Amino acid sequence: MRANTVIMIVLAGVFGVVAVVLANIWLASQRSAMARPDDVQHDTVVVAAMPLKFGDTLSADKVREVAWPSGAVPTGAFKTTKDLLAGDGTKQALQAIGTNEPVLATKITGPGQRATLSAVLGEGMKAVSIRVNDVLGVAGFVFPGDRVDVLLTRKVRTGQGADQSFVDVLLQSMKVLAVDQVADESTENPTVVKAVTLEVSTKDAQKLTLAADAGQLSLALRQAAASKGETTERITLSDLTGDTPADVAARQAELAKQAIAEAEAAAERKRADDKINGLTQAVERVGSRLDLLSKAKPVPAVVSAPQVQEVVKEVIKYVQPEPPARATIGVFRGVKLESYDVPRQK
Repeated sequence: MRANTVIMIVLAGVFGVVAVVLANIWLASQRSAMARPDDVQHDTVVVAAMPLKFGDTLSADKVREVAWPSGAVPTGAFKTTKDLLAGDGTKQALQAIGTNEPVLATKITGPGQRATLSAVLGEGMKAVSIRVNDVLGVAGFVFPGDRVDVLLTRKVRTGQGADQSFVDVLLQSMKVLAVDQVADESTENPTVVKAVTLEVSTKDAQKLTLAADAGQLSLALRQAAASKGETTERITLSDLTGDTPADVAARQAELAKQAIAEAEAAAERKRADDKINGLTQAVERVGSRLDLLSKAKPVPAVVSAPQVQEVVKEVIKYVQPEPPARATIGVFRGVKLESYDVPRQK
């Protein structure tokens, strides 16, 4: 083996031993620093001494002060119980707070305020309620604090006179503030509700109000961590059956024609029934009239004296006409007939 190779192996071993020794020294210093609590600055933070739910009133027996690293104090935390309960009036929890969880200003009301939706709303946001049922409300599995998409189903009249149905995603990732009159986010039991209150902007509030009259609103529950919007498109009947819009329009037009024909037939039957009813009532009136006439006593007839009329007799007299004074006589001369006008003899 060459001398250079031996030298390199020896140097590598020396450097490795030195690195191990330095690493052990650094780790020992870190452990000793962590073992000295006096070197870390601490502060106090007010935490919940028991689980708190929406609407619970804060008091000294429900909270306590714990040590907390000064550089890690949450924003909005209270250092002492006195600071937390300061002010005129009681304070209430706006959302569920677990045991040993810091009590933050955003999770409680101000002094003397009630735990209402107005205290939960974000800056510039509005609360709008929409009517739902057991199906449109995701069978009651929507709870305060969930995120939902709002779908709008409606029908419009096309140029061919047929109705076209479609569904649009009106709003995405809307926060649910309350279901019916329950705003407690710690609610776990699903219940069938009639109304859901959402936190929306002013423009979205206008959209919801207008959409409630334009069609039917329904909710689609989003995944808890899925708060971002997604690209959506309108869904029509053709997307369900694979038919073209012309096929759907033709089918709807045919259904509309059938509905019109049925309506006309029903109207014709009603008119015929009205005529029959009118004739029946007329016959009944005539029958009742005849009954009245048959029950009435006959009135004696008064015979008036015969009137004498003058008879004019016409006498016809036949007058014999006088015979003519002349007469015509025909005489054959051979084969030729000759006529002569001669006086008549008396």
